[in-house]
Amino acid sequence: MYILAFETSCDDTSIALFEDAILRSMHTKSQVKIHEKTGGVVPEVAAREHANSIFEVLDAVLKEGGVSLEDIDYIGVTTQPGLIPSLLTGITVANTIATSLKIPIIPIHHIEAHIFANYLEREEQEIKFPLVCLTVSGGHNEIYAMKSMWELEKIGGTIDDAAGEAFDKVAKMMGLGYPGWPIISKKALMYRQLSLHSLVRSKTESGLFPRVWLDKKAFDFSFSGLKTAVKREIDARIETSWSLREEDIQEISYEFEESVTEVLAYKLIEAAKMKQVSTVMLAGGVSANTILRDKIQLLADTHELEFLYPKKIQYCMDNAAMVGINTYYKVRYEKYERDIYQVTV
Repeated sequence: MYILAFETSCDDTSIALFEDAILRSMHTKSQVKIHEKTGGVVPEVAAREHANSIFEVLDAVLKEGGVSLEDIDYIGVTTQPGLIPSLLTGITVANTIATSLKIPIIPIHHIEAHIFANYLEREEQEIKFPLVCLTVSGGHNEIYAMKSMWELEKIGGTIDDAAGEAFDKVAKMMGLGYPGWPIISKKALMYRQLSLHSLVRSKTESGLFPRVWLDKKAFDFSFSGLKTAVKREIDARIETSWSLREEDIQEISYEFEESVTEVLAYKLIEAAKMKQVSTVMLAGGVSANTILRDKIQLLADTHELEFLYPKKIQYCMDNAAMVGINTYYKVRYEKYERDIYQVTV
């Protein structure tokens, strides 16, 4: 069984080819350099770049995989959530192929696909249910209790900015470019190495910025207040020194990253304790953040929980492999509508 998967929900044009659950080829065309100029994604620009790239990416995937479109048995395509103009590019191409060749097409939810990225390069039985999963990316930030692969209960989410969005905005405040979290993490690492800060603070240390717990026994997130605190700190340092020095940028990056990752890690573990599960999982773009992973791992070890996250950094980002593996399991467990050759946003 060959599966062709499309992911164009934001600013990466990604297509993957699967043979059953095995990823045979994947190509992703990034738009980061283009969106650096505006400090964020402009939907119309992103859609244009998808249209310019998608057939080049498709040709590369098929060539590397050694198959033609006529060999494809199923198509999976991200249909929500995401930037509508970007989504429509992938959907239009996928619909055209499905309709012309009468190939079943399966709509894929972007967040579910991020969760399924944990199945890439793992056997199905390696992920044990019930579990609690934290999804953390540029536009989404939720905690799900999962009774099975298909039974997801949202038990918490962001009430304003998602963590990735907060990283982007703080990076923009300091003129660091886009996307924010890799740049901020790099600056934070420089500060951590120079000042020999440990991964976990002592109980007497509160940090430069607040930890926005909301209700410590609930699992919602808010990062808008933290963002405001960072802006005040930046303004105060500029007023004092007339500019933001490199050492200021490194310290602010470190303190901001500490504040965000402490809250994310704590709430994930608290959710696991409340649901009485033995496994926690991480998904989404910010799951590539090593400090977040380390904090969760430390807490998971303390509470004797198994901790899973995507096997490779590329599987954390928006990518068609996660769409393809999600599609594979939908076909395997018949979680799709038959004889459908067109999908919509």
